[in-house]
Amino acid sequence: MQNHATGHDDNDSYTKGSISLGGAVAMGTGVMIGAGIFALTGQIAQLAGPLFPLAFIAGAIVTSFSAYSYIKMSNAWPSAGGIAMILQKCYGAGAVAAGAALLMALSMVISESLVARTFATYVLRPFNITEGPLVPVLAVAVIVFAFIVNVAGNRSVGLLSLVMAAVKIAGIALFGIAALWTSGFQFSAASVTNQTFGVTGFIASVALAILAFKGFTTITNSGGEITDPHRNVGRTIIISIAICVVVYLLVAFGVGASLTIDEIVAARDYSLAQAAEPALGQVGFYLTVLLAAVATASGVLASVFAVSRMLTMLTDMKMIPHSHFGMSGAIQRHMLVYTVIIASALAVFFDLGRIASLGAFFYLIMDMVVHWGVYRYRRKEVGAAPAILLTALALDAVVLAAFTAMKLQSDPAIVLYAAIGIVSVFAIERMYMSRWIAPQDQSGH
Repeated sequence: MQNHATGHDDNDSYTKGSISLGGAVAMGTGVMIGAGIFALTGQIAQLAGPLFPLAFIAGAIVTSFSAYSYIKMSNAWPSAGGIAMILQKCYGAGAVAAGAALLMALSMVISESLVARTFATYVLRPFNITEGPLVPVLAVAVIVFAFIVNVAGNRSVGLLSLVMAAVKIAGIALFGIAALWTSGFQFSAASVTNQTFGVTGFIASVALAILAFKGFTTITNSGGEITDPHRNVGRTIIISIAICVVVYLLVAFGVGASLTIDEIVAARDYSLAQAAEPALGQVGFYLTVLLAAVATASGVLASVFAVSRMLTMLTDMKMIPHSHFGMSGAIQRHMLVYTVIIASALAVFFDLGRIASLGAFFYLIMDMVVHWGVYRYRRKEVGAAPAILLTALALDAVVLAAFTAMKLQSDPAIVLYAAIGIVSVFAIERMYMSRWIAPQDQSGH
């Protein structure tokens, strides 16, 4: 079996050591902050109630345990295959590895459509348009824009991500500080509430908070390109999660200082813009909309690039079936096209809440498969502590159970869609790969 830590296709976009530590952190935080904060703050508040800022802390803790498996594996085998490589190292070239890797790719596509739809919701907010055909139309437009920029090449994506990440983090942090400052550091979200939010709701909200951090996996997918990857992949992940925690808490408290829980939930798809108006006036409102547009557009940009890379790698590793459908050019170009089509379809047919839920289900299942694989097959080789791996697995399971329970009450259809999607992915991969796991591939070759 070829070692995919070094193998790559005839695609010229893969360059060893081309991403610096700073560039990798910008890429990681770029993906994380684009999706997380604008799309999910209101959704998390809806489940967690006044405790919603704490859901981000809980999400960061669960994500940190999760990141352990990825860091240990990436330190041993830094690879542009990222998660696909980790899964193949654990389970061999079989349907378990391929199915989980495809779930990861699909959860990335889902988050792409989530961010695109968030872009549309914020941009249309000044015109008082919160629903209707314009939302999906604009969402698809930004996905197509990201496709065009990505086709233009690797360098433009890297530079644009760097600039946008800096603008975004500074702007969002300023929003949070200003909102807290104008409220006299009062947290009003806790003071007005007509309903009780249970423990299950809080734990379920952590599933969405995890989505706000899952951008760290983009870093593992670019492992082979980061300079001094054995040290810097882990560092990049830790720094990115730390930056995001600070930014998310500033925003959560800022939103909570301006709006009551009822108001946050009512405006859940555009809660930051809603919170900006009482805190910062009309100018603040427009600046927040502009910031959201920049942040979400750059999130889509980074996400389209990351997904097409992931799918190209899966094709190279013979983990997913591939058809050119008559298209010429490199495989990554085809993958960009498929990614854009799937993300656009999701943005058209599902609202923000459902897209986020679908992403949470897919991602948590994939994450659990990774932890079990590392625990079962590779922990001694990579020097991973079994207790940490099992804790990560248990935390994922608890969050998934609570999230499923809440969704069965509020939107049982999305649980069904997620279950059908997950079963279909593994069934298709089982037919394609002809076996579940390939233990003979466990030798590390």
